[in-house]
Amino acid sequence: MQHDQFWNKIARKYAQDPISNMPAYEATLARVRDLITPNMEVLELGCGTGTTALKLADAAGQYTGTDIASEMIKIANEKLAGSGAQNLRFETAAAGDAGQGSYDAVLGFNLFHLVQDPEAALAQVHGQLREGGLFISKTPCLGTRPWFIPMIKVMQWIGKAPRPVHSFRPGRLKAMIEAAGFEVEEMMYFQKQSISRFIVARKR
Repeated sequence: MQHDQFWNKIARKYAQDPISNMPAYEATLARVRDLITPNMEVLELGCGTGTTALKLADAAGQYTGTDIASEMIKIANEKLAGSGAQNLRFETAAAGDAGQGSYDAVLGFNLFHLVQDPEAALAQVHGQLREGGLFISKTPCLGTRPWFIPMIKVMQWIGKAPRPVHSFRPGRLKAMIEAAGFEVEEMMYFQKQSISRFIVARKR
């Protein structure tokens, strides 16, 4: 199954699923809001059904949410229609489709362990940012929990998980971001024992 087909198939169910760790999610939102300013043009990659974009857009000047799955974007636009947000738009697009040098900040949450070629995706993010722009991401580092991997493989076999799913370790993830041309300014987790790493990096 193609990557976009998997996410299109589960979009309506995904939209109804509760956020699994609300304290960590709210901490992520709060830190991102500290980093975004009203003069910024912001791009969120892999925005899904738009929940995070709708919560953050008022902190930015212009905010664009993109996702490879058209059904996810359809739901995001349904939410947008009832929100009153004037500076937010949603588009169906792959991670590398946005304009070059067009944004002050690029966001990617729970995304980069799922893309086909993470190094290429990070290079594309670097190109999408203006000089000195911020790349803000949060990525599960499944390599810290190796017992998850067999379970994920079973779920992929029965069509309940996407392909690929990369099992990064935090050091490897940081090195990949730096190799793409970024300086990592922050790397943290919001709850003890969390497998996800929140990273703020600046385009060199």
